[in-house]
Formats: sequence, structure tokens, C-alpha cells
Amino acid sequence: MSDTEVLHIALQAMIVAAKLSAPILLTSLIIGFAISLFQSVTQIQEVTLSFVPKAVGVAVALMMSGNWALHEMMSFTTALFEKVPQLLNGG
Repeated sequence: MSDTEVLHIALQAMIVAAKLSAPILLTSLIIGFAISLFQSVTQIQEVTLSFVPKAVGVAVALMMSGNWALHEMMSFTTALFEKVPQLLNGG
């Protein structure tokens, strides 16, 4: 297994990780921004105010994208396991 193959697998793994985390991170970012904007407009400076909406939003994002995320993860893992004999033979 050459260093090019290792880098290619690592790149694919990072792309899959970014795709899997994107719905959760974007949901949390959007809700956090909206709460922050609301807090600055109303001058309510409560730290715990953003926790519950973020938790609910992340839970909804997980429920909505969970099936897709599982499919992506299974596709990557299956493709990686199919490559194992080729990678071990050096071809």
C-alpha cells in the first residue's frame, strides 16, 4: 500500500466526516445566530437561553438526516472493505 493510497483513503474519510457533520453543525450555527441576534435586540444576556433550542434543533437535524448519514457511512465502509484485498496485495 503506497502513501498515495493512504492519502486518498484519508481524504475520502475526511470528506465523509465533513458531510456527516454538516447538517448538525449548520443547524446549531443557524439556531445559535438567531438566538444571539434575539438576545442582542432584546438585551437579554442569559447564557442558558440558547441551550434548549440548539438541543432541539440538533435532535431534529439528526432525525431528519440520520437515514442519509447511515447510508453514507455504510457506503464508505463497504467500499473500503472491498478495497482491502487490493490494498494488501499492493495492486
